[in-house]
Amino acid sequence: MLVSKPPSPSVTVKVMEQVRQSDKPAVVCFLGGDPEPIKAAGAIPASTLQEAAYLAAAQVKGYEGPPAEEVIAREKEELKARAAGLKGRLQPGQKYVRGLFSGGTLASETLLIWQQDGVMGEVYSNIATDPRFQLEDATRSQGHTVVDLGEDEFTVGRPHPMIDNDLRIRRLMREAADPEMAVVLLDVVLGYGAHPDPAGELGPAIRRARQQAADEGRELIVIASVTGTQEDPQGLDRQVGLLEDAGAIVCSCNAAAARLAEYVVAG
Repeated sequence: MLVSKPPSPSVTVKVMEQVRQSDKPAVVCFLGGDPEPIKAAGAIPASTLQEAAYLAAAQVKGYEGPPAEEVIAREKEELKARAAGLKGRLQPGQKYVRGLFSGGTLASETLLIWQQDGVMGEVYSNIATDPRFQLEDATRSQGHTVVDLGEDEFTVGRPHPMIDNDLRIRRLMREAADPEMAVVLLDVVLGYGAHPDPAGELGPAIRRARQQAADEGRELIVIASVTGTQEDPQGLDRQVGLLEDAGAIVCSCNAAAARLAEYVVAG
């Protein structure tokens, strides 16, 4: 399985030539990229990281599970049903999603999903490919916003948000004060080199943000995903538990979290 943001055309040619020469099945996800060169190389294109994972699993000899499109379609219906219940907790003026991401790839996947689904309207970001939707000031959200806090504008002279949560926590508290904000979307990435206990820091901040909104008569919905495994030093189950204890809704992957957030505010 190959995953990246869209490479340049010359790099795509080189990579696909290696794929073409391989006797192993390949699933390729170039987020937002053209699937045709992938198909021409005999590989299987995927539009999201989630789809790539399901498609790759299906290539394993002996796999007997349902096809990727069936799994994702069923999950979408489950998320829509869950979102209907969450929507009822919001006040009439709450309408925006703010995605505060430590990783650019997951931020890009979220933007791509929302663009493909086309139900949220305009989404602004500091990594938008369309200049019309580029944030004028990445430190201030506007409408629906996806912020990659790992971009250079945030990391020059300070640690990356995957190892230091301070910047994201301060941004979370500021977003919580916005009466039009409905959903905060967060990614938590585990592994060696990442923060040793990201949910241990984010959990108390989520509690404070939700309490701040509650004190003003609003519900703040926090949706998160945790990318990692039980074998990571932080422990997947422990990190999920800390986030849920703080009141966050933890989805199985970033794509599911992005869709749940989308369904809460859409329509």
